[in-house]
Amino acid sequence: MRLRWRVPLASTSSCRALRCWQTSPPVTRSIPDNSANEANRNPDAVVTPIRPSDNRPADAEVVGFLRSHHGADPTDLEVLGGGFWSAAYGYRIGHNELVLRINDEPDGFRDDERSMRYGSPALPVPEVFAIGEGFGRWFAISRRHRGRFLEEVGPDQADALGPTVVALLAGLRAVPDTDIVTPPWRDWLLAGITDRPDHHTAGWRQRLAADATAEQTFRAVDDRVRSLIDACPDRRELVHSDLLHYNVLVTPQADAVTAVFSWKCSTWGDAIYDLAWCTFWGRWHEGIGALDLWERVVPTLSASEALDVALRHHVYELQIGASHLGWYATLGDTENLRWTSRQLGELLERGPRH
Repeated sequence: MRLRWRVPLASTSSCRALRCWQTSPPVTRSIPDNSANEANRNPDAVVTPIRPSDNRPADAEVVGFLRSHHGADPTDLEVLGGGFWSAAYGYRIGHNELVLRINDEPDGFRDDERSMRYGSPALPVPEVFAIGEGFGRWFAISRRHRGRFLEEVGPDQADALGPTVVALLAGLRAVPDTDIVTPPWRDWLLAGITDRPDHHTAGWRQRLAADATAEQTFRAVDDRVRSLIDACPDRRELVHSDLLHYNVLVTPQADAVTAVFSWKCSTWGDAIYDLAWCTFWGRWHEGIGALDLWERVVPTLSASEALDVALRHHVYELQIGASHLGWYATLGDTENLRWTSRQLGELLERGPRH
């Protein structure tokens, strides 16, 4: 069977937000092995990223694995692009449309499996049928959902997409607390802008310091976030924390969500964070920016949900941008490091919304 390649309609150069780093960065180079090598690099060099999702088994091995797993021959096999961590394939077994994903670690798959409990008509979460070891790695098989990616909807469909995204955010807020143990909300926020020695981006503060402008911006953002953190309540609302970058599908008419997946970044906290995620990255995705989500969402909040909402939203936009400075510094992605620094500078100057 010959595989058909499928890639996202949008260029990977439009994919800037990587809070949990599961999608392909736009312009990157390999992480330096040592400081001497880094010092000799051209800071503006552009190279192709090395993505874990590019580590794919041979076509025949995929077909054989699926045949053995299902006891039937797979049909319509195609490579699905867009992911950073997992190699993915779409295929059919009889009339069932399925997705096979392959990853070095099972944790993200298990997060997706646990998140099935959040599913509702307002929040369609794909069903995960199997997780196990295969290909010398880990695999997951889930139901395939069809649609177009949220960030690929253009500004001309804002009238349709706006209510769709508002309903999605409301659907996330409405999920009952599952009592899953997560870090206190403020601790979670600060961890995202802290260089942790046990994390795969360890050392990013030192790398960031090599860019004087980005370092100055980060220090100002860090000070602002910490000075306002007390305005951020320790709420227990479902936070997806990565709604863009090929993680949400909508109908061709953009009038309904057809799937929300990739839950590895999710936590329980303040749902305004997901609003801030969309407004921050709406500076890059024109279709999202055209929605004016702040004006659409805030009037729908209850009095308790709206308390200090401007301060909270400001903190979250700053935290989202600052956490990505660390990621881009780790990758040596100068283009996006500077872009994000500019956005943060504008937010610092503007302050909370009114």
